[in-house]
Amino acid sequence: MRMTEIFTAVFINIKENKFKVFLTSLGIIVGALTIVLVIGIGKGSQANVEEQFKRLNVGTLYIMPNFGGKGTETLSLEDIEAIKEEASSVSAVTIVVNGSSEVSYAKTSTSASIAGATKDFQNINNLSVAQGEFITDAHNEKRKKVAVIGAEIATVLFEEKEYSEIVGEDIVINGKRYEVIGVLERLGGNMPGFNPDEGIIVPYDVAEKYIVGKRARTSIMALAKDIDYVADAADEITQILAKLHKGKSDDFRVRDAGSSLVAAQDSAKVMTLLLMSIATIVLIVGGIGIMNVLFVSVKERTKEIGILKAIGARKKDILLQFLLESVVISTSGGLIGIFLSIMIIPLMKYTDISVLPSFLGYGMGLVFSIATGTFFGYYPAMKAANLKPIDALNYE
Repeated sequence: MRMTEIFTAVFINIKENKFKVFLTSLGIIVGALTIVLVIGIGKGSQANVEEQFKRLNVGTLYIMPNFGGKGTETLSLEDIEAIKEEASSVSAVTIVVNGSSEVSYAKTSTSASIAGATKDFQNINNLSVAQGEFITDAHNEKRKKVAVIGAEIATVLFEEKEYSEIVGEDIVINGKRYEVIGVLERLGGNMPGFNPDEGIIVPYDVAEKYIVGKRARTSIMALAKDIDYVADAADEITQILAKLHKGKSDDFRVRDAGSSLVAAQDSAKVMTLLLMSIATIVLIVGGIGIMNVLFVSVKERTKEIGILKAIGARKKDILLQFLLESVVISTSGGLIGIFLSIMIIPLMKYTDISVLPSFLGYGMGLVFSIATGTFFGYYPAMKAANLKPIDALNYE
């Protein structure tokens, strides 16, 4: 048989059994759709993780009170001064206290996140000032009521004003007036624990006294001189805190941003693999459905196979016809699944799930669909090809 005749026979049989073929391909459609969405979700998750951590230096260390600790030790400015003087592997260190408060300017008010920090907060978090200046040591020493505001807060409070017009204005935080000394460049996305775009940074002592109170939990952020010094910096900080707090090192925990990033990326990859496993199971179920339908088709077309062999059709012609039928069904299912994913992905923006479409997802969805059809279609096709002409012609 010529290839044109084989293809014609395949499409005639599919056309005559459209509804059955559609039901058969449902598993493949769902499987391909799932694969594209799973890869998209995986890429979206990884992109979110990278977005959250991209502004942090990989050598950043977090020192936080340990909620599982036996004591009630807190971190203070004395701790960061000791780290500055004694930790040779640390290039910058800041103490941070977070809170929230009502902020107003003229007749406009909003709720904002407040971070009390020292000047090194800018360097450690890679923050850039679009206009004005950042918090300095002098602001902390003199407990100046000054504030550096994020781009979103600037837009909400000052609307269409230029940044140059905002610097020097007074805003009210928790009933106290603060002079705006700087406006941060817009970053976009979130930074773990604090979003600079929607936040306000004030001197640490001022935040502790007037906004969050002395009972607020403080943390320390430190920056190692180089990525190779992260472990040394963590050890030095642990030893310094143990000495200052009389051996109560269990009250604090030290973590580095690089480990947090790797852990977050690993979690995203594990979730992607788990979802891929589910998609693979769906495809396998769809492939079993194709195999089942082809077995039934072989039974129903036994006499047709006998006639084809009697008029000269070779074993490989019959094998190819049934195998092509399986591949066409699975490929069509894969393409429909990909088309549906293209329609669904834009709708995912209305959920909390981030999905990034990719050619890798589309390609894998189609490849897995074709592979499933080929694998599960081969055995029924071989069975049809091995039928003896005389037995097939006598089959009732």
